[in-house]
Amino acid sequence: MKLQERFLKYVMMNTQSLEGTGTVPSTPGQKDFAQALVDELKDLGIADVRLDDMGYIYGSIPSNLDKNVPTIGFIAHMDTADAHPSPVKMPRVIENYDGGIITLESGAVLDPKTDENLRNAKGCSLIVTDGTTLLGGDDKAGVAEIMTALEYLTAHPETKHGKIAFSFTPDEEIGTSQDNFNVEAFGAEFAYTVDGADLGDIEYENFNGASAKITVQGVETHPGEAKDKMKNAMLIAMEFNAMLPPFERPEHTENYEGFYHLMHMDGDCSTATLRYIIREHDAEKFAKRKDTVRKVAELLNFKYGDGTVTAEVTDGYRNMTEMVRPHMHLIDYAKEAIAELGIAPRVPAIRGGTDGAELSFKGVPCPNLGTGSWNHHSVTEVANIDHMEKTAELILAIIGKYAER
Repeated sequence: MKLQERFLKYVMMNTQSLEGTGTVPSTPGQKDFAQALVDELKDLGIADVRLDDMGYIYGSIPSNLDKNVPTIGFIAHMDTADAHPSPVKMPRVIENYDGGIITLESGAVLDPKTDENLRNAKGCSLIVTDGTTLLGGDDKAGVAEIMTALEYLTAHPETKHGKIAFSFTPDEEIGTSQDNFNVEAFGAEFAYTVDGADLGDIEYENFNGASAKITVQGVETHPGEAKDKMKNAMLIAMEFNAMLPPFERPEHTENYEGFYHLMHMDGDCSTATLRYIIREHDAEKFAKRKDTVRKVAELLNFKYGDGTVTAEVTDGYRNMTEMVRPHMHLIDYAKEAIAELGIAPRVPAIRGGTDGAELSFKGVPCPNLGTGSWNHHSVTEVANIDHMEKTAELILAIIGKYAER
């Protein structure tokens, strides 16, 4: 199956993950997709394929070498974000992109003047939606690329390689994919997530991540009798948000700069809730950001009374760099493989996190590879088929580097 066909098939399956469902995976569509992948893997002739009760796929292809080399794993997540619906109609394929503006059916515009990836895509085949849904390249691009590489290995048994492990995981977009990941079942010594954006990127620095839930308890009274009695929870919540540094938000930061990001708010006069994500590369600055959230809550409690504002700060993933740096062959081999494909390797920092961040702290150092899709979590998402095919080649080239050692 060609990569383009595979990718289009995958994105038409609704696998959005959702918080608060109380199930693993969080939505049934993910389990359906997992079963479809298992069937496809078995059709490829891969005998070692396992789907557990929680929707995780583990499998491997045995080594065909006469020497011992590390078992290398590749990971992608099956779920997509819930920022917008999944595609309900087949995405549009743009052959031999001419380098101009792309207008989607919804009226949304993709302009190469403001999109570097689009400027670099002239002459390539692109996939876009109608502008009302996600595409799902995060991370079905990675799934399709790993599957294409596995298909090549099974169809070309003469290709020399060590043992290759693979896993496809649910619920990455809601931050719980590693909660139930079975490292022993995975069986890799080192791994790569295929869950980035630009072709040629190899990433091993990511944000430290945390979430914050701010609950404001107000006092509701009749507005005609409110003087010195009413405490409007919504207004206090707005005051909380205004007390965080206004230029330390995603829209004002880049590269290694961290942020506070208000993700959701709801409430009424009596109760209001704010939900944030907190991100920072540096561990000391990360601790200070979390402390700032708590101190703002303390100040508002001093002003309005104890118990008015509750701040629950929960740690998520950590910066994988400290776990990857002792194993820089992971980066060196990837950079060599990228260069040999005629692509300039880049080593940017991730302004987010991946399965690999938590997995690295579980003992499997796991940097991240770009996929060739971008504008993730938006209706202007794009997948570059030419770059995705190169990523599948890159996976095979990295496998070759370990076979040569």
